[in-house]
Amino acid sequence: MTQKKAPSGSNTAEGLSLLGSNPRVVRDHNERLILTLLRTSGPKPKAEVARLIGLSPQTASVIMRSLEQRKLIERCAPVRGKVGQPSVPMRLAKDGALFFGLKIGRRSADLIVCDFLGQAIAQERSTYNYPTPDGAVRFATEGVAHLSAQLSAKQRERIAGLGIAFPSYLWEWTDIIGAPAESMLGWRQRDIRQEIGARLDVPVYSQNDASCACGAELVFGAQDRPASFLHFFVGYFIGGGIVLDNRLITGPSGNAGALGPMPIPIEGNQTRQLVEVASLASLETMVKESGGDVSAIWEKPSDWTFDRKLTNKWLKQASEGLAHAIVSSCSVFDFELVVIDGWLPEGVRRELVDLIEQHLATLNLTGLVRPVIRGGSVGSDARSIGAAALPLSARFLIWQRTLATGGDNLLPAETIRSQAS
Repeated sequence: MTQKKAPSGSNTAEGLSLLGSNPRVVRDHNERLILTLLRTSGPKPKAEVARLIGLSPQTASVIMRSLEQRKLIERCAPVRGKVGQPSVPMRLAKDGALFFGLKIGRRSADLIVCDFLGQAIAQERSTYNYPTPDGAVRFATEGVAHLSAQLSAKQRERIAGLGIAFPSYLWEWTDIIGAPAESMLGWRQRDIRQEIGARLDVPVYSQNDASCACGAELVFGAQDRPASFLHFFVGYFIGGGIVLDNRLITGPSGNAGALGPMPIPIEGNQTRQLVEVASLASLETMVKESGGDVSAIWEKPSDWTFDRKLTNKWLKQASEGLAHAIVSSCSVFDFELVVIDGWLPEGVRRELVDLIEQHLATLNLTGLVRPVIRGGSVGSDARSIGAAALPLSARFLIWQRTLATGGDNLLPAETIRSQAS
């Protein structure tokens, strides 16, 4: 599937002029609006789509017929009312496009193939003591070839890109990871996205791994949420993501929401970083010191086989640290919702959410709006699924601007809607 390149623009007179002067660009954005609406709101008949996004019924019908012919959307069963013709809702086609998502972590790498609905259809995983650029490039290129061979010829034709999720400033954490400094220095000197892209025949995008996890919640997660929320993902380190007005905010350096280094108060008027108390690195240290098997943490996030007392100890310190981090974050922006996800057994994630709520109740929130705390709806694969969402968003969605390195600079939905006719 070839990728259309959208022109850069912004919510400015120049951007509006560019949009209004080019019918192809207007049509492309109207297609994105329709696909975004169907993704966030579910199946809709053409007349309702036209009404919701401000298009004429004829324009919406023409665009949706084109999307259907290109197999990006499909018809649902007719809904018969009391009078008139039955209504035919349209929905996203599961195989409308496929996307690779690569997560490079500090202890493991995952490569996933997602369909147009964000469901994983094939996956590979590799574990290691520490990540290297050469290993990441090799795993990506060999994994793409291997997973592509498992797809049908028609599915391979629908592959629209690969997204990469990996931690920022990997070279600065050598001591905690336990990696030789010279091996990690390559992450500072090399462009992994460019190297992998040179070996593949699809567009390649990249983003911070915690932002990708947040993006997965935004694109594929439960839609019964406010337009702005704070997201935490507990992996080897803990990271954050910020969504404001349904846009993932990554900041000028792509590192917005880097909540791991946030100072957290401890006893004795001292502070520690959140990453020291609420990441799986701290749990790994506990398990090692007790003589337990740390591989149980990284192989798969199901039941942990080590001493339950260690889990309880980690949950206590992690929930306390997260409660303080949430209060600090909500003093900067009044988030109504905080989402907690991670490479965790589902039961452990539920316990973590409950304990955070309990600790929040003991803190002074005077002058702040207390947010709702809930578990993520994507789960342990949020980083790789979020990576797969990068090419999806760059090509097919409208409400994430400058989502990924190498992606389009998308105009916000309200700008496009105002120009639709």
